Amino acid sequence: MSAKVFFSREITPEKVVELYKLVGKELKGKVAVKLHSGEEGNQNFLRPEFWKPMIESINGTVVECNTAYEGARNTTEKHLKTIEKHGWSKYFDVDLLDAEGPDLEIEVPKGKRIQKNYVGKNLEKYDSMLVLSHFKGHPMGGYGGAIKQLSIGVASSYGKAYIHGAGDPEKIWTADHDSFLESMADAALSIEEYFKGNTVFINVMKNMSVDCDCCAVAEDPCMQDIGILASLDPVAIDQACLDLVYSAEDPGKDHLLERIESRNGVHTIEAAQELGFGSREYELIEI
Repeated sequence: MSAKVFFSREITPEKVVELYKLVGKELKGKVAVKLHSGEEGNQNFLRPEFWKPMIESINGTVVECNTAYEGARNTTEKHLKTIEKHGWSKYFDVDLLDAEGPDLEIEVPKGKRIQKNYVGKNLEKYDSMLVLSHFKGHPMGGYGGAIKQLSIGVASSYGKAYIHGAGDPEKIWTADHDSFLESMADAALSIEEYFKGNTVFINVMKNMSVDCDCCAVAEDPCMQDIGILASLDPVAIDQACLDLVYSAEDPGKDHLLERIESRNGVHTIEAAQELGFGSREYELIEI
């Protein structure tokens, strides 16, 4: 059965809330809201004012994890300062999941490349998760969307290196590339299973640079904004975003597609479908 992906070409905070409601799943209990806090210097990440109505409507707590590379977010002290500087703590309760160790270790028995996922231990506080993703390119993954947020996004600093290294943190930048992509899918599966499907995914196709929000120096967007998507299926929503880029008439798409294709970005989606926690078959319902 194909997944439902709701889509609007109008990009407003209010439309995000509308699409969330159309998905038809109420996130209950204490809700973690996973988003990207934005590397210092990055001009493309989606600001807290944009997400404010959505997060407030579910009384969610913004959650993040430290990075595994040098920058303004690789230690708890620096990351908390960046979170404050970018305005997240002005509007929301913010929980840096791996602010203090030890990490929470989640088993991934069905994982193709990794059988363990290391996440911030504060994940245990939450009953459900809203995954707010800014869809754009990525220097290593090819693209960043829902699956990346579930995997690299929720992983602790150590866990990020573990995923990048396909189980060997020492190989964070040198592991076989497809093994890294498959490790992302494995890690995403573990979070989906951890929350027992109590997750909702929203992808926003805006400010689409070839670079991620983790880049302090990022290229400006290379194509026009496309819209907002919402789904219960992280595989379907990422596939739908890719398909919308391919079908766009914007000539700037060639630059973004070169980034995605040169990094074999679609392989993360292929691996995720193979693991069985989502489908590349979907019904796009335009609102």
